[in-house]
Order: sequence, then structure tokens, then C-alpha cells
Amino acid sequence: MEVTNDTLIEDLVEEIPKAIDYLKDKGIRCIRCGEPIWGTLEEAAKEKGFGEEDIRKFVNEINQLKDEPEENSGYEQKMNPDPLN
Repeated sequence: MEVTNDTLIEDLVEEIPKAIDYLKDKGIRCIRCGEPIWGTLEEAAKEKGFGEEDIRKFVNEINQLKDEPEENSGYEQKMNPDPLN
């Protein structure tokens, strides 16, 4: 699955479970995060005040997540390499 701005949130979390924590960390809660959101990644991001550049970054980073091994993906380390921040 190639993630785009038009990827439906429900498809995204089904196909790339690691995207759930990624979106939650960005303040975009999704179906399994306790706040049901339907629609596209772009719509959900815009509802939370993110702009086009942010959305492009989300798409790129989520596409990178899908290629990482399921266990110990290192997402937290990549997104925040300084554990004190």
C-alpha cells in the first residue's frame, strides 16, 4: 500500500498498524486511538491545523514506517533521537 494524502484513515491503520502511534504522536487520533476519525489522511491533518508541508512530511514518514520490521521499528528513536526531549 502506497500512502498518499487521499489514503483513508481506516485503510491506513488496517494496513500499517505502526501509523496509529505515529498519528497519535502528531495529535491526530484515529479509530483505534479512542477517537473515531473517518476520511482521508489529509482531511484529518487539516482538521488538526496541519498545512500542506506537514501533510507531505506525514505521507513520507508513514511510507517509511510501512517498510520497517514490525518489531522494534525504531520509530520513536528516529522521530526523537534525543531521549531527553
